Amino acid sequence: MQFILEDIAEAEVERRRGVYTPLTDTVRDLVDAVIRTEVGEDALAVAQRRIAEIVADLRSEQMDGPYGVRHTRENTGMAWGNAVIGVRNALAPPLNVEHVDDGVRCEFTLGAAYEGPPGCVHGGVCAMLLDHLLGNAASYESACYTGTITIRYLRPTRLGALTARAWVTEQTGRKRIARGTISDAEGVTCEAEGVFIVPRSALDAPPVRWSAG
Repeated sequence: MQFILEDIAEAEVERRRGVYTPLTDTVRDLVDAVIRTEVGEDALAVAQRRIAEIVADLRSEQMDGPYGVRHTRENTGMAWGNAVIGVRNALAPPLNVEHVDDGVRCEFTLGAAYEGPPGCVHGGVCAMLLDHLLGNAASYESACYTGTITIRYLRPTRLGALTARAWVTEQTGRKRIARGTISDAEGVTCEAEGVFIVPRSALDAPPVRWSAG
């Protein structure tokens, strides 16, 4: 697994975030609009042509392969293509993970793009978010990777405003066990427990401070 070093200052990280975030937000809004639009077929055809032109412009200069996981010399991580927190990924909700005394937490909103059962979040999306949150909590000292994760769905998770949290319950050698939940205004909707493994290569590496979003 290759992590890419970008020798840039923290100010440049924030400048780039300011450049890409509005574009990603607009594309995220476009996805929601495509799902829910009821305009006529002629308007759809015009929209498709206009969007195709923009896609062609953006593809005129692009990197080979995915964005990857990057970090600065100050060890600020930039996982900007990430499916959960990616600044440049319109498929990401995105989660803005906050580190708190007992683990991590975040507040976020899931709209039409994440629907499974009518009006509810797809169970696989819940699993993806919890996998990320538990892994984030377990990576408090060094990077670690998911060994196993178990999800228990207590009731449907309605689309809309949600809160998630995760915390570490046990650490033995390179193994860490973490738990987490997703909640709506009425309480917990699903919960998870996962086993996370610290790779040997990460034992002596300084912890990465992941850039929010």
